[in-house]
Amino acid sequence: MRWDNLRLTADGEADPSVPLFARGAVTRTFDTPEFQGMTFYEIRARSIVNRVPAASRVPFEYTINPYRGCSHRCVYCFARKTHEYLDLDSGADFDSKIVVKVNAAELARKELSSPRWGGHHIAMGTNVDCYQRAEGRYRLMPGILTALREAANPFSVLTKGTLILRDLDLLAEAAEVTEVSAAVSAGFVDAEAWRAVEPGAPHPLRRLEVCRTLNDHGIACGVLMAPVLPYLTDSPAQLERTVKEIAEAGATHVTPIVLHLRPGAREWWLRWLSREHPRLVPRYLELYGRGAYAPKPYQERVAAQVRELAERFGVGRAVPAMARRRPPRPLRSASGPAEGPPAEQLRLL
Repeated sequence: MRWDNLRLTADGEADPSVPLFARGAVTRTFDTPEFQGMTFYEIRARSIVNRVPAASRVPFEYTINPYRGCSHRCVYCFARKTHEYLDLDSGADFDSKIVVKVNAAELARKELSSPRWGGHHIAMGTNVDCYQRAEGRYRLMPGILTALREAANPFSVLTKGTLILRDLDLLAEAAEVTEVSAAVSAGFVDAEAWRAVEPGAPHPLRRLEVCRTLNDHGIACGVLMAPVLPYLTDSPAQLERTVKEIAEAGATHVTPIVLHLRPGAREWWLRWLSREHPRLVPRYLELYGRGAYAPKPYQERVAAQVRELAERFGVGRAVPAMARRRPPRPLRSASGPAEGPPAEQLRLL
Protein backbone atom coordinates (compact mmCIF):
# COMPACT_ATOMS: atom_id res chain seq x y z
CA MET A 1 0.00 0.00 0.00
CA ARG A 2 1.40 3.37 -0.99
CA TRP A 3 0.61 5.03 2.31
CA ASP A 4 4.06 6.40 3.08
CA ASN A 5 4.00 9.10 0.42
CA LEU A 6 0.37 10.03 0.11
CA ARG A 7 -2.02 12.22 2.04
CA LEU A 8 -5.75 12.59 1.40
CA THR A 9 -7.28 16.04 1.52
CA ALA A 10 -10.67 16.56 3.14
CA ASP A 11 -12.61 15.90 -0.07
CA GLY A 12 -10.59 12.82 -0.96
CA GLU A 13 -8.12 14.34 -3.41
CA ALA A 14 -4.57 13.03 -3.24
CA ASP A 15 -1.56 15.20 -2.43
CA PRO A 16 1.54 13.03 -3.06
CA SER A 17 3.86 15.68 -1.62
CA VAL A 18 2.69 15.17 1.96
CA PRO A 19 2.82 11.83 3.81
CA LEU A 20 -0.55 10.50 4.91
CA PHE A 21 0.71 8.70 7.99
CA ALA A 22 3.62 9.30 10.32
CA ARG A 23 4.50 5.61 10.27
CA GLY A 24 3.20 2.26 9.05
CA ALA A 25 -0.18 0.86 9.98
CA VAL A 26 -0.83 -1.84 12.58
CA THR A 27 -3.30 -4.36 11.16
CA ARG A 28 -5.94 -5.89 13.46
CA THR A 29 -8.90 -8.22 13.15
CA PHE A 30 -11.42 -9.08 15.86
CA ASP A 31 -13.44 -12.24 16.47
CA THR A 32 -16.53 -10.53 17.84
CA PRO A 33 -19.61 -10.97 15.60
CA GLU A 34 -19.99 -7.28 14.79
CA PHE A 35 -16.46 -7.13 13.34
CA GLN A 36 -16.30 -10.46 11.51
CA GLY A 37 -14.77 -10.10 8.07
CA MET A 38 -13.38 -6.67 8.87
CA THR A 39 -9.78 -5.48 9.03
CA PHE A 40 -8.64 -2.38 10.90
CA TYR A 41 -5.50 -0.43 10.05
CA GLU A 42 -4.41 1.51 13.12
CA ILE A 43 -2.26 4.43 12.05
CA ARG A 44 -0.79 7.56 13.58
CA ALA A 45 -1.83 10.44 11.35
CA ARG A 46 0.28 13.56 10.84
CA SER A 47 -2.70 15.92 11.18
CA ILE A 48 -6.41 15.69 11.94
CA VAL A 49 -7.95 19.11 11.20
CA ASN A 50 -8.28 19.21 7.42
CA ARG A 51 -8.96 22.26 5.30
CA VAL A 52 -11.48 21.67 2.54
CA PRO A 53 -10.29 22.83 -0.90
CA ALA A 54 -11.97 26.02 -2.07
CA ALA A 55 -13.40 24.25 -5.12
CA SER A 56 -15.42 21.83 -2.98
CA ARG A 57 -19.17 22.35 -3.01
CA VAL A 58 -19.67 22.34 0.75
CA PRO A 59 -20.58 25.14 3.19
CA PHE A 60 -17.71 24.55 5.62
CA GLU A 61 -13.94 24.97 5.50
CA TYR A 62 -12.58 22.50 8.05
CA THR A 63 -13.27 18.89 8.92
CA ILE A 64 -12.10 16.15 11.27
CA ASN A 65 -12.28 12.58 9.97
CA PRO A 66 -10.95 9.98 12.43
CA TYR A 67 -11.76 7.05 10.10
CA ARG A 68 -11.43 6.06 6.44
CA GLY A 69 -13.82 3.47 5.08
CA CYS A 70 -17.17 2.74 6.70
CA SER A 71 -18.96 -0.31 8.05
CA HIS A 72 -22.39 1.16 7.25
CA ARG A 73 -21.79 -0.34 3.79
CA CYS A 74 -24.09 2.15 2.05
CA VAL A 75 -24.06 1.08 -1.58
CA TYR A 76 -24.27 4.69 -2.80
CA CYS A 77 -21.61 6.26 -0.52
CA PHE A 78 -19.86 9.10 -2.36
CA ALA A 79 -16.65 8.64 -0.32
CA ARG A 80 -15.84 5.23 -1.79
CA LYS A 81 -13.31 6.66 -4.24
CA THR A 82 -11.02 7.74 -1.38
CA HIS A 83 -10.10 4.12 -0.66
CA GLU A 84 -8.51 3.77 -4.09
CA TYR A 85 -5.81 6.25 -3.07
CA LEU A 86 -4.74 3.70 -0.46
CA ASP A 87 -4.44 0.87 -2.99
CA LEU A 88 -7.74 -0.52 -1.72
CA ASP A 89 -10.87 -0.90 -3.83
CA SER A 90 -13.92 1.32 -3.57
CA GLY A 91 -16.30 -1.60 -3.19
CA ALA A 92 -15.87 -4.40 -0.65
CA ASP A 93 -12.63 -2.94 0.75
CA PHE A 94 -14.32 0.35 1.58
CA ASP A 95 -16.94 -1.57 3.58
CA SER A 96 -14.56 -3.89 5.42
CA LYS A 97 -11.07 -2.36 5.60
CA ILE A 98 -11.20 0.59 7.96
CA VAL A 99 -8.37 3.02 8.60
CA VAL A 100 -8.35 4.20 12.23
CA LYS A 101 -6.40 7.32 13.18
CA VAL A 102 -5.64 6.24 16.73
CA ASN A 103 -3.96 9.53 17.66
CA ALA A 104 -6.91 11.66 16.48
CA ALA A 105 -7.75 13.08 19.93
CA GLU A 106 -4.12 13.89 20.69
CA LEU A 107 -3.75 15.72 17.38
CA ALA A 108 -7.05 17.56 17.83
CA ARG A 109 -5.96 18.91 21.21
CA LYS A 110 -2.61 20.00 19.78
CA GLU A 111 -3.96 21.63 16.61
CA LEU A 112 -6.90 23.39 18.26
CA SER A 113 -4.62 24.94 20.88
CA SER A 114 -2.13 26.24 18.32
CA PRO A 115 -1.85 30.06 18.19
CA ARG A 116 -2.24 29.78 14.43
CA TRP A 117 -5.67 28.16 14.68
CA GLY A 118 -8.51 30.64 14.14
CA GLY A 119 -11.32 28.82 15.94
CA HIS A 120 -13.21 28.08 12.73
CA HIS A 121 -16.28 25.86 12.61
CA ILE A 122 -15.35 22.17 12.22
CA ALA A 123 -17.68 19.69 10.52
CA MET A 124 -17.49 15.99 11.35
CA GLY A 125 -19.06 13.00 9.63
CA THR A 126 -18.86 14.67 6.23
CA ASN A 127 -16.67 12.02 4.59
CA VAL A 128 -17.36 8.78 6.45
CA ASP A 129 -19.35 8.36 9.65
CA CYS A 130 -17.38 9.19 12.79
CA TYR A 131 -19.96 7.17 14.77
CA GLN A 132 -19.77 4.03 12.66
CA ARG A 133 -19.44 0.65 14.36
CA ALA A 134 -15.65 0.92 14.85
CA GLU A 135 -16.13 3.90 17.17
CA GLY A 136 -17.67 1.58 19.75
CA ARG A 137 -14.28 -0.11 20.11
CA TYR A 138 -11.81 2.69 19.44
CA ARG A 139 -13.64 5.53 21.26
CA LEU A 140 -11.92 8.35 19.38
CA MET A 141 -14.81 10.81 19.51
CA PRO A 142 -14.87 11.48 23.29
CA GLY A 143 -11.30 12.76 23.11
CA ILE A 144 -12.04 14.84 20.02
CA LEU A 145 -15.18 16.34 21.59
CA THR A 146 -13.26 17.09 24.77
CA ALA A 147 -10.61 18.93 22.75
CA LEU A 148 -13.30 20.95 20.96
CA ARG A 149 -15.00 21.77 24.26
CA GLU A 150 -11.73 22.85 25.89
CA ALA A 151 -11.00 25.13 22.94
CA ALA A 152 -14.62 26.40 22.87
CA ASN A 153 -14.49 25.60 19.17
CA PRO A 154 -17.79 25.51 17.24
CA PHE A 155 -18.58 22.22 15.51
CA SER A 156 -21.27 20.05 13.97
CA VAL A 157 -21.72 16.31 13.56
CA LEU A 158 -23.48 14.43 10.78
CA THR A 159 -24.19 10.75 11.44
CA LYS A 160 -26.24 7.68 10.66
CA GLY A 161 -25.07 6.13 13.93
CA THR A 162 -26.94 5.88 17.21
CA LEU A 163 -23.63 5.75 19.07
CA ILE A 164 -23.57 9.55 19.21
CA LEU A 165 -25.93 9.28 22.21
CA ARG A 166 -23.10 7.72 24.20
CA ASP A 167 -21.45 11.15 24.07
CA LEU A 168 -24.56 13.15 24.91
CA ASP A 169 -23.07 14.59 28.10
CA LEU A 170 -19.96 15.77 26.25
CA LEU A 171 -22.05 17.36 23.52
CA ALA A 172 -24.18 19.16 26.13
CA GLU A 173 -21.08 20.40 27.95
CA ALA A 174 -19.61 21.71 24.71
CA ALA A 175 -22.89 23.43 23.90
CA GLU A 176 -22.52 25.43 27.12
CA VAL A 177 -19.41 27.17 25.76
CA THR A 178 -19.74 27.15 21.96
CA GLU A 179 -22.09 26.51 19.06
CA VAL A 180 -22.86 22.80 18.63
CA SER A 181 -25.27 21.28 16.15
CA ALA A 182 -26.00 17.88 14.69
CA ALA A 183 -27.81 16.25 11.80
CA VAL A 184 -28.81 12.67 11.21
CA SER A 185 -28.82 11.27 7.70
CA ALA A 186 -32.05 9.53 6.69
CA GLY A 187 -33.10 9.70 3.08
CA PHE A 188 -36.08 7.36 3.50
CA VAL A 189 -37.76 5.28 6.18
CA ASP A 190 -38.71 2.25 4.06
CA ALA A 191 -37.35 -0.89 5.75
CA GLU A 192 -36.87 -2.80 2.50
CA ALA A 193 -34.79 -0.02 0.96
CA TRP A 194 -32.76 0.32 4.18
CA ARG A 195 -31.86 -3.39 4.26
CA ALA A 196 -30.90 -3.30 0.60
CA VAL A 197 -28.70 -0.21 0.40
CA GLU A 198 -27.65 0.59 4.01
CA PRO A 199 -27.17 -2.91 5.48
CA GLY A 200 -24.65 -1.89 8.15
CA ALA A 201 -26.42 1.25 9.37
CA PRO A 202 -29.11 1.49 12.08
CA HIS A 203 -32.73 1.55 10.92
CA PRO A 204 -33.76 5.05 9.76
CA LEU A 205 -36.41 5.27 12.48
CA ARG A 206 -33.73 4.66 15.11
CA ARG A 207 -31.75 7.54 13.62
CA LEU A 208 -34.80 9.77 13.92
CA GLU A 209 -35.06 8.78 17.57
CA VAL A 210 -31.49 10.05 17.89
CA CYS A 211 -32.67 13.35 16.40
CA ARG A 212 -35.46 13.56 18.95
CA THR A 213 -33.15 12.76 21.88
CA LEU A 214 -30.52 15.30 20.85
CA ASN A 215 -33.12 18.05 20.52
CA ASP A 216 -34.65 17.08 23.87
CA HIS A 217 -31.21 17.65 25.42
CA GLY A 218 -30.65 21.02 23.78
CA ILE A 219 -28.48 19.90 20.85
CA ALA A 220 -30.10 21.35 17.74
CA CYS A 221 -30.50 18.47 15.33
CA GLY A 222 -31.95 18.39 11.84
CA VAL A 223 -32.19 15.74 9.17
CA LEU A 224 -30.22 15.42 5.97
CA MET A 225 -32.79 13.60 3.86
CA ALA A 226 -30.18 11.94 1.73
CA PRO A 227 -30.05 10.34 -0.57
CA VAL A 228 -33.41 10.37 -2.26
CA LEU A 229 -33.09 7.43 -4.66
CA PRO A 230 -34.68 7.96 -8.08
CA TYR A 231 -37.41 5.41 -8.86
CA LEU A 232 -36.82 3.66 -5.53
CA THR A 233 -37.65 6.11 -2.72
CA ASP A 234 -38.90 9.21 -4.55
CA SER A 235 -42.62 8.49 -4.97
CA PRO A 236 -44.99 11.09 -3.47
CA ALA A 237 -46.16 8.53 -0.89
CA GLN A 238 -42.59 7.65 0.15
CA LEU A 239 -41.55 11.29 0.42
CA GLU A 240 -44.64 12.09 2.46
CA ARG A 241 -44.05 9.23 4.90
CA THR A 242 -40.40 10.17 5.34
CA VAL A 243 -41.04 13.88 5.95
CA LYS A 244 -43.89 13.06 8.34
CA GLU A 245 -41.56 10.86 10.43
CA ILE A 246 -38.91 13.58 10.36
CA ALA A 247 -41.42 16.13 11.62
CA GLU A 248 -42.61 13.81 14.38
CA ALA A 249 -38.99 13.37 15.48
CA GLY A 250 -38.81 17.12 16.14
CA ALA A 251 -36.12 17.87 13.55
CA THR A 252 -35.08 21.51 13.42
CA HIS A 253 -34.85 21.36 9.62
CA VAL A 254 -34.85 18.93 6.71
CA THR A 255 -32.51 19.15 3.72
CA PRO A 256 -33.28 16.80 0.82
CA ILE A 257 -30.47 15.70 -1.47
CA VAL A 258 -30.95 13.50 -4.51
CA LEU A 259 -28.52 10.62 -5.04
CA HIS A 260 -25.31 11.61 -6.78
CA LEU A 261 -22.94 9.12 -8.35
CA ARG A 262 -19.30 10.09 -8.33
CA PRO A 263 -16.62 7.73 -9.66
CA GLY A 264 -16.14 4.82 -7.28
CA ALA A 265 -19.68 5.04 -5.96
CA ARG A 266 -21.08 5.06 -9.50
CA GLU A 267 -19.60 1.71 -10.47
CA TRP A 268 -20.54 0.03 -7.18
CA TRP A 269 -24.11 1.39 -7.34
CA LEU A 270 -24.69 0.39 -10.97
CA ARG A 271 -23.37 -3.09 -10.26
CA TRP A 272 -25.87 -3.40 -7.39
CA LEU A 273 -28.66 -1.94 -9.51
CA SER A 274 -28.05 -4.33 -12.40
CA ARG A 275 -28.28 -7.24 -9.97
CA GLU A 276 -31.28 -6.08 -7.90
CA HIS A 277 -33.26 -3.82 -10.29
CA PRO A 278 -32.01 -4.45 -13.84
CA ARG A 279 -35.04 -2.73 -15.36
CA LEU A 280 -33.92 0.55 -13.79
CA VAL A 281 -30.42 0.56 -15.29
CA PRO A 282 -31.43 2.32 -18.56
CA ARG A 283 -33.37 4.95 -16.60
CA TYR A 284 -30.34 5.62 -14.37
CA LEU A 285 -28.05 5.87 -17.37
CA GLU A 286 -30.44 8.43 -18.78
CA LEU A 287 -30.53 10.42 -15.53
CA TYR A 288 -26.80 10.23 -14.83
CA GLY A 289 -25.46 9.87 -18.35
CA ARG A 290 -23.84 13.29 -18.34
CA GLY A 291 -22.29 13.33 -14.90
CA ALA A 292 -22.59 12.60 -11.22
CA TYR A 293 -25.77 14.59 -10.59
CA ALA A 294 -29.38 14.08 -11.65
CA PRO A 295 -30.78 16.81 -13.92
CA LYS A 296 -31.63 20.05 -12.13
CA PRO A 297 -35.35 19.92 -12.93
CA TYR A 298 -35.57 16.54 -11.20
CA GLN A 299 -33.64 17.80 -8.16
CA GLU A 300 -35.76 20.94 -7.96
CA ARG A 301 -38.98 18.93 -8.17
CA VAL A 302 -37.94 16.71 -5.26
CA ALA A 303 -36.81 19.73 -3.23
CA ALA A 304 -40.13 21.49 -3.85
CA GLN A 305 -42.12 18.42 -2.77
CA VAL A 306 -40.11 18.06 0.43
CA ARG A 307 -40.39 21.78 1.17
CA GLU A 308 -44.18 21.59 0.80
CA LEU A 309 -44.39 18.51 3.01
CA ALA A 310 -42.12 20.07 5.64
CA GLU A 311 -44.41 23.08 5.83
CA ARG A 312 -47.49 20.89 6.07
CA PHE A 313 -46.10 18.70 8.85
CA GLY A 314 -44.41 21.51 10.74
CA VAL A 315 -40.74 20.65 10.47
CA GLY A 316 -38.73 23.17 12.46
CA ARG A 317 -41.57 24.57 14.53
CA ALA A 318 -40.39 22.93 17.73
CA VAL A 319 -37.49 24.46 19.66
CA PRO A 320 -35.05 22.16 21.52
CA ALA A 321 -36.02 22.05 25.19
CA MET A 322 -32.72 23.21 26.68
CA ALA A 323 -32.34 25.87 24.00
CA ARG A 324 -35.51 27.49 25.35
CA ARG A 325 -34.07 27.58 28.85
CA ARG A 326 -30.42 28.39 28.21
CA PRO A 327 -29.34 31.86 27.04
CA PRO A 328 -26.72 31.89 24.28
CA ARG A 329 -23.12 32.30 25.39
CA PRO A 330 -20.39 34.22 23.56
CA LEU A 331 -18.06 32.07 21.48
CA ARG A 332 -14.41 32.04 22.42
CA SER A 333 -11.52 29.88 21.31
CA ALA A 334 -8.04 29.33 22.64
CA SER A 335 -6.75 31.98 20.24
CA GLY A 336 -9.56 34.52 20.50
CA PRO A 337 -13.12 34.93 19.21
CA ALA A 338 -14.37 32.02 17.16
CA GLU A 339 -16.52 32.02 14.09
CA GLY A 340 -19.97 30.46 14.25
CA PRO A 341 -21.10 27.58 12.08
CA PRO A 342 -22.18 28.14 8.48
CA ALA A 343 -25.68 29.52 8.12
CA GLU A 344 -26.60 26.47 6.08
CA GLN A 345 -26.50 23.12 7.87
CA LEU A 346 -24.27 20.25 6.75
CA ARG A 347 -24.92 19.06 3.25
CA LEU A 348 -23.30 16.18 1.42
CA LEU A 349 -23.03 17.53 -2.10
